[in-house]
Formats: sequence, structure tokens, C-alpha cells
Amino acid sequence: MPASEQITTLLLHIRQGDPQAASQLMEVVYPELRKLAQHYMEQERPSHTLQATALVHEAFLRIFGSEPIEWQNRAHFFAVAAKQMRQILVDHARARAAEKRGGPRVQVSLDAATEVALAPDYDLIALDEALARLEALDPRASRVVELRFFGGLTEAEAVEVLGISLATLKRDWEFARAWLFSQLR
Repeated sequence: MPASEQITTLLLHIRQGDPQAASQLMEVVYPELRKLAQHYMEQERPSHTLQATALVHEAFLRIFGSEPIEWQNRAHFFAVAAKQMRQILVDHARARAAEKRGGPRVQVSLDAATEVALAPDYDLIALDEALARLEALDPRASRVVELRFFGGLTEAEAVEVLGISLATLKRDWEFARAWLFSQLR
């Protein structure tokens, strides 16, 4: 059975309450989730305290530790996983930014301070806030960005998850990219 069919079957078993299906799913999807997490971590600052493995595990816990999800298919699963990973990184960046503003004071030399790159955290927070504004303006375009950019889904997979035409997806993608660019300048 191809991996995509196996994932969809395992998601169906999870919906039906099979207690072993989640651990079987983790074995099947772990390599892809790890690649997705690695992609996220490559865009973070070099001194980031989260590792790709921890990001995958935290996302998996959030996905299966909350309300049951009515899974549709493989693409839907990876869209949810990507959104959770992004949220984990945003939460981490916000906590770090809050700590910088008022957390415990530590004396650091000027040389050490110049090695700390704050921009990626603040950029991620700004992007998350811009995506929230985009979602209020155009929820579908926001979803397209999540699926394509953060989820790494192909156009065909995103079309399947959203239930829209390829032309609509492309229009939403172009609009969202232009709108986000104007917001993040």
C-alpha cells in the first residue's frame, strides 16, 4: 500500500478509536514530519534552543493531545502538523521576546551580545501577526499560505485539502504573497 493510502487508513482508524493507530501513524509519518521540522529550523536563528526532533514530538503531542480531529486524508494531516509546528515556534519566539523585555537579568559581554540574533524571532512573530490579519481579511488565502509555505504541500495537495480549483489556489497564493509583502516591509 502506498504511504499516502496507509496514512489515510491510519487516520481513519484513529477516528474510529483504534488505540494503536496513532503510534503506527507516527512511525509512518515521522520521516516526513522531521523533514518539515528541519525546514522550519533552517529558517530560525542558529542558536535556537529547539531542535527539529523536539518540534516534531511537541507537534504530535498537540495534535493528538487535544480534541479529536475529523481527519480527511494525508494532506489534511500534514496541513495540521505544519500549523502546529509554526504555532510552537511562534509561542517560543514570543516567550523569548517577553524574557528579553523583562525576564531575569544576566550580565553579558558586548562580544557575546552581538552573537545573539534577535531578528528571526521578531520576524516570525511579525509574520504570524500578519497572517492573523490576512485570515481576518481573506481566510482562504491565509490557509493557502499555511499549506503551501509552512506545510510544504504541493499545489495539488493544497487544492485537495481546500476543495478549490487550481486557478483559485494560484490567485489566492499571488494575492496572499503580495499582501504579506506589503505588510512585512
